[in-house]
Amino acid sequence: MPTSSTLVNKIKVQLKLSISRLRMVQAKDSALAKQQRRSMAQLLEQGKEESARIRVENIIRSDMNTELLEILELYCELLIARAGLLEAKECDPGLEEAVKSIMFAAPKVEGVKELGIVRGLLAEKYGKEFALQALENGEGKVAKRVSERLRVEPPGKELVDAYLSTIAEAYNVDWPRGAKARRAAEAAGEGEEEDGGEDDDDSPSGGQKVKATVEAPLTTQELSKATPPRDMGPKSPISVNPPSPSTDNVRPKINLPGPPDLKPSKKMADASKSKDAVNGDKKAADSGPGGPGGKIPDVDELAKRFANLKR
Repeated sequence: MPTSSTLVNKIKVQLKLSISRLRMVQAKDSALAKQQRRSMAQLLEQGKEESARIRVENIIRSDMNTELLEILELYCELLIARAGLLEAKECDPGLEEAVKSIMFAAPKVEGVKELGIVRGLLAEKYGKEFALQALENGEGKVAKRVSERLRVEPPGKELVDAYLSTIAEAYNVDWPRGAKARRAAEAAGEGEEEDGGEDDDDSPSGGQKVKATVEAPLTTQELSKATPPRDMGPKSPISVNPPSPSTDNVRPKINLPGPPDLKPSKKMADASKSKDAVNGDKKAADSGPGGPGGKIPDVDELAKRFANLKR
């Protein structure tokens, strides 16, 4: 006989495999149920109501089986989460419902052989008497929602009608006759009530509706006269003082780079004029007959002057 820890490890492995198989079967049943609902809608549209009532029982049975698989998947996850409690020789009260529900449902669930292996390992862990109690549910420890979904009973007329009505509404089929128009009228009535409620809440006085006035768009001239907004987005870090005298900007003048453009003063201009006049007179005297000392004599005249001096 394997030890307790080894047996618990085997149970955990089979529980994980059971979860994977349960999810696969659920996905398969869901896809098959969609096809069956579509076929059921076609039967209702063709007026074959009796055939639809018989076949809808398969859909009901498939939905109940899918719900059962979801419950068993949750119980398997619960046992994995509380695997430490499986080490005890007796079944812990916190695990008794999950353990007995799995053992009760395992022989009746098709397509999940891993649950049968889990049931055998749990029977080996807790004994044959415990397994027999779980199978017969003598103490009522099996979850009620598990036992109800495993009953082999035909569904009631109300449940069948509810399924057919839901399928007809989902596929936009007029069943029973006139139900489509009635649903449209009910939807329209609910929409009007919602609109009326909104008007009552929004109206400022006495529930009277206030007409919203739509202003005409501005013309080009009005737009040109409009004052631009002050906030034009992020401001530039560089600011320029306006060219007007103020206490902060006394001389609103822009100095350009380069040598300054100097202008002579009046005194300097007068001195320059007088200098030009003197230079002009000197040039005139130099250019006159005799030059600055008079006319330069020639050789004969100089000889005569020397002769006169000797006398």
